[in-house]
Amino acid sequence: MASQQSQAPHLQLATFAGGCFWCMVKPFDQWDGVHAVISGYTGGHVDNPSYEQVKTQTSGHLEAVQITYDPSLISYKQMLELFWAQIDPTDDGGQFQDRGESYTTAIFVHNEEQRELAEASREALMHSGRFDKPIVTPIRDAMVFYPAEDYHQDYYRKEPEHYKQDRAVSGRDAFIEQHWK
Repeated sequence: MASQQSQAPHLQLATFAGGCFWCMVKPFDQWDGVHAVISGYTGGHVDNPSYEQVKTQTSGHLEAVQITYDPSLISYKQMLELFWAQIDPTDDGGQFQDRGESYTTAIFVHNEEQRELAEASREALMHSGRFDKPIVTPIRDAMVFYPAEDYHQDYYRKEPEHYKQDRAVSGRDAFIEQHWK
């Protein structure tokens, strides 16, 4: 299993693909104990891919976020709960208006403890009755994570109006309101 070391020994990494990475930053960025949320690409076969390569759906990469966090302030279990509440875990063709492999969901685990927690959370969601369709979000080994271009980082802060409009038009916010609130 590949893993990247974080700066401080007590910090850990969590990596989630939840469709458009712009929409996955803010939900995690708002919590005490989260040190960084980086938009990027992982899971594919092209070294150091660009956004243009990833969006062609030929690099194998998923848009993802990699979160550096302090587990004494926010647990991986809490991270998983936040992740599930941002996505449609029953859609294997993308997320909301964003279609294709690069917009599919996945949990990329960095160690066996994360794998066990991720599997337990997925199992609990499967049996929760929250969804009528099967949960299709895979749990995968973490791979090399490539940060996206600078203009993709912290998009919700750089372009707040466009970010808000994109979320509303995509159907993500309506889905979250219906299934998670």
